Amino acid sequence: MSAATDATEAQAAAAAIVDAFGVHDRERYFAGFSPDATFLFHTTDRLLGSRAEYESEWLNWEAGGFRINGCTSANQRVERIADGVVVFTHDVHTQVFDGSSDLELDERETIVLRREPDGRWLGIHEHLSPTPSAS
Repeated sequence: MSAATDATEAQAAAAAIVDAFGVHDRERYFAGFSPDATFLFHTTDRLLGSRAEYESEWLNWEAGGFRINGCTSANQRVERIADGVVVFTHDVHTQVFDGSSDLELDERETIVLRREPDGRWLGIHEHLSPTPSAS
């Protein structure tokens, strides 16, 4: 496939992940990631080594009242780094309820996506960090 096709298809897959996250659609959000995906967040004390491990963490958060109330993506960029592999980066402003209060978070996110043999683009790594001004 061409670099332009990879970028367009991966951008759509990343947009679907962000959209699902922003409306707290856990099932659709996690469907955007490969089972072998890894996750590194500034809000967790460790690398989450699989989609299942992150799903378990998410369920624990929900048990404490966690809820995503919306998010806005800006400054999106897709970079093809190899045939069938792209890096999606963006700034994300998220409104969450953490179980006790409403929070607004400004973060930067990277999602590495891989084209699967069936043609779908799935996230294989997600990294989230606070924006420098929010630190």
